[in-house]
Amino acid sequence: MPFILSLDQGTTSSRAIVFDRRGRSLATAQQEFTQHFPRPGWVEHDPRDLWRTIRHTALTAVAEANLTGKDIAAVGITNQRETTLLWDRRTGQPLHRAIVWQDRRTSELCAKLKQQGLEAVFTRKTGLVLDPYFSGTKLRWLLDHLPGARRRAEKGELAFGTVDTWLLWQLTNGRVHATDVSNASRTLLLNLHTGDWDDELLALLRIPREVLPEVRASSGVFGEVSALRALRGVPISGIAGDQQAALFGQACWSPGMAKNTYGTGCFLLMHTGDKPVVSKNQLLTTIAWKIDGRLEYALEGSVFIGGAVVQWLRDGLGLIAKSVDVEKLAAQVKDNGGVYLVPAFAGLGAPHWDADARGVIVGLTRGSNAAHLARAALESIAYQSADLLKAMEADCGGKLRALRVDGGAVVNNALMQFQADLLRVPVVRPRTTETTALGAAYLAGLAVGFWKNRQEIARLWSGERTFQARAPVATTRRLLGEWHEAIGRAKSRVN
Repeated sequence: MPFILSLDQGTTSSRAIVFDRRGRSLATAQQEFTQHFPRPGWVEHDPRDLWRTIRHTALTAVAEANLTGKDIAAVGITNQRETTLLWDRRTGQPLHRAIVWQDRRTSELCAKLKQQGLEAVFTRKTGLVLDPYFSGTKLRWLLDHLPGARRRAEKGELAFGTVDTWLLWQLTNGRVHATDVSNASRTLLLNLHTGDWDDELLALLRIPREVLPEVRASSGVFGEVSALRALRGVPISGIAGDQQAALFGQACWSPGMAKNTYGTGCFLLMHTGDKPVVSKNQLLTTIAWKIDGRLEYALEGSVFIGGAVVQWLRDGLGLIAKSVDVEKLAAQVKDNGGVYLVPAFAGLGAPHWDADARGVIVGLTRGSNAAHLARAALESIAYQSADLLKAMEADCGGKLRALRVDGGAVVNNALMQFQADLLRVPVVRPRTTETTALGAAYLAGLAVGFWKNRQEIARLWSGERTFQARAPVATTRRLLGEWHEAIGRAKSRVN
């Protein structure tokens, strides 16, 4: 039986997972890499670390499954989105560290573009807001600040890419410079309606077309692996940004179906069909994927700091030794004791979009302790997601029937129960929670006939546990009200 290898390049680690025809994991390898914070608000990765860890985990997972390249039918790639890289086409060497999606260095540029009255143009064409989160202003910064970069880009000597493009380039030894529509739709440079780069947007951000990758469908053969001898000749046939991949892996293929991924950030996506839905509540309209020549769309709400707040408790404050310890610490108190933590460490995402907001802790008393802080940190993940869902329901004019969840934090039963209490809708945890990697595997497998169609894949999805709301409505209404008061204190004065 052949298998699919999924490469999942995330914000803090890289993973490789081998999946069988039933969507079950046969082997997994994971490796963390260094985060760089050169200035307040700046976040960078070394592009060589991204490639090194993907290469290592890919070979490790295949070896642990006792397989060879002949056993792998295809490779799928999913990745942290918006993170921006620029490299030399001839040598393949990066010109700068990757600027990570969390990076806020282009806040001033975004504010200037807004002052010029250009946000409506970007939103109408891309479905996005003018925020440092997205790739376009990051690429503009690189071209503005690296000596000679714009001139070299105009001459076709440089290549831009999000992480998927960088990995595809490396895997094919520089033979393929391409991306898929889901990643391209997060750049501020792609027209939602045409699925291709937009000349007006390129001109507004002063980005030469020569530096851009080719935009392709999410499921289809991009090229073959040539950089790894053990996998040489295996087709790379599926690419999607991590959140769109998770939506696909959760089999959310009909309008109104939604998932929330609890990772470094939290990302709530709802499938909206073959036409983009314009948000009236500051959510994003994004391309979900392109398959068989057909574009499909989603509404998205993005929380910048989700599970990363637990890492901050561990690494920044030293309150816990391991991330998994947070649930036990938080359980030492019966409630938050009036303590609220707004983790606006990288500003606030949807539905607030305040790049200059900063983290706050409110409600501290002499009786507050580490357990209250741990509980407030965990609850902040659920509060932020609840705000997203409320905005999404307002845009769609109806109540969500159920929310499918995935990502590392969904193993925390207390968090999932609290989420169900806030949302007042069933929260469904699937048997396979690594749906981001699984979605990339599905996209790759469909392209090479490993799975015949989506109907075959849909039959593989099953729920492991459903969390129903238990807390009184009055209690959750009070908690949400106090949370929104805390949010107000975190926001910048200009917002």
